[in-house]
Amino acid sequence: MKKEKFLSISELAKLLGVSRIAVYKKVKKGEIKAIRVGRSFAIPRSYVDDILGNRLSKKKKRIIEMAVKKVVKEYGEVLKMLGRE
Repeated sequence: MKKEKFLSISELAKLLGVSRIAVYKKVKKGEIKAIRVGRSFAIPRSYVDDILGNRLSKKKKRIIEMAVKKVVKEYGEVLKMLGRE
């Protein structure tokens, strides 16, 4: 059986670039899955990978959106003319 690794709230905060309090509040609201270990919380590493994966895809989407806006701004008239043909 594979043993799952966990992160503390502080470790996740460093990875996400936010405060410990912000992570703690999200855990308390149920927005971040965590298990209680005594008085502390442990966040499964597999869940963290999902969070980071989603964050990267959002970043990629923003980059693509910015590129599309730039192309439309620079070549908008040409694109309109091509669309008429």
